[in-house]
Amino acid sequence: MPRLVLYNIGLLATPLGTAPKKGIHQKEISCVKNAWILIEDGRIVQTGTGEPPKADESMDVKGRLVTPGLVDAHTHLVFGGWRQHEMKMKLDGVPYLEILKAGGGILSTVRSTVHSSKEELKEKAAKALREMLGYGTTTAEAKSGYGLCPEEEYKQLEVVRELAKEQPVDLVSTFLGAHALPERYKENREEFVREVAEKMIPYIAENKLAEFCDVFCEKGVFTAEESRVILEAGQKYGLASKIHADEIEAIGGSVLAGEIGAVSAEHLIVCDEAGMNSMAKGGTIACLLPATSFYLGAKFAPAREMIKKGIPVALASDFNPGSCPCLNMQFVMNLGCLKYKMTPEEVLNAVTLNAAAAIHRADVTGTLEPGKYADILIWDAYDLNYIFYRLGSNLLAKVLKKGKVVIDYEKTC
Repeated sequence: MPRLVLYNIGLLATPLGTAPKKGIHQKEISCVKNAWILIEDGRIVQTGTGEPPKADESMDVKGRLVTPGLVDAHTHLVFGGWRQHEMKMKLDGVPYLEILKAGGGILSTVRSTVHSSKEELKEKAAKALREMLGYGTTTAEAKSGYGLCPEEEYKQLEVVRELAKEQPVDLVSTFLGAHALPERYKENREEFVREVAEKMIPYIAENKLAEFCDVFCEKGVFTAEESRVILEAGQKYGLASKIHADEIEAIGGSVLAGEIGAVSAEHLIVCDEAGMNSMAKGGTIACLLPATSFYLGAKFAPAREMIKKGIPVALASDFNPGSCPCLNMQFVMNLGCLKYKMTPEEVLNAVTLNAAAAIHRADVTGTLEPGKYADILIWDAYDLNYIFYRLGSNLLAKVLKKGKVVIDYEKTC
């Protein structure tokens, strides 16, 4: 494959390393002026400053800002239907758990997903991925969770596996069979937990349909004890643990995350001190979802307190049809500054290196340094602060995935 050099980079802003940044180190970003990047076979070979090396092909970045591609570490990519009909209920202040009890919420999407063919789900998810890529997301996690029975959960994960081979965005699969309690198990919760732990998880592991196991630990959904059974079953079969925790009430999910060494705990809107202390001790990454808080008019997670306690913070979109129909990671970055009061440097870490670590991809992406994928964003900007200061505009000029230009807004102008 020809060597490509990107030169005349006004500012190359990137985290460094493969370990998530935490505490005072969350703001550590390498900022290099007048830089260049040498790429071969989809990976970065060398970076430097001044006169660029000879290469087969070259690209003048025209003095612009360059960062790593964005990593969206929490999405519900594959689903049927939308839920715009719930908008009025939300505006009227009906709590989510009441919408769920009335057959709406997750259960509404489950019905739409079950009635969608694999081809329909795939086409819809592919369209979403094209939009995500256009906003700079080059790697994304994708959860199941809208099947709630073996065949339908497998169907969602098969869609993710197929899409991973057919389009540019790298995808990482998470099994979220315990996303809600199916209506058929309302009187027998224990049987559903057994079905997830003893039937679905072994099949998913054997067929390599997912790398992670997740559970919605929340009042009215799954208890911390039920979540432990499911996540420890996942660990037994080689699926690393994630957990939806402390979104509405703190019922022990974040504490459990630290105790079992979960890779990440997600949402954490009402995470308390016990949860934060457990996560810090267990090395769990806090994957925060500010667009969900924004969309629901809810509180924002205590990001600054988490950083103070030495918990690595990642930010993600939570793209889903109900509580966050948003897949724009640039907007998530804006909210990280405006609502979490994180600095631009802290947020850049949160949507690149820390997010990559939250899905076990920090060895290949999340930074721009030799050996890693050439997942590169060229911004229509000349300093880092500008892309956090601007709101509501797509500020990208080009997106490169593994060294190939996959989005070029300059050609479409």
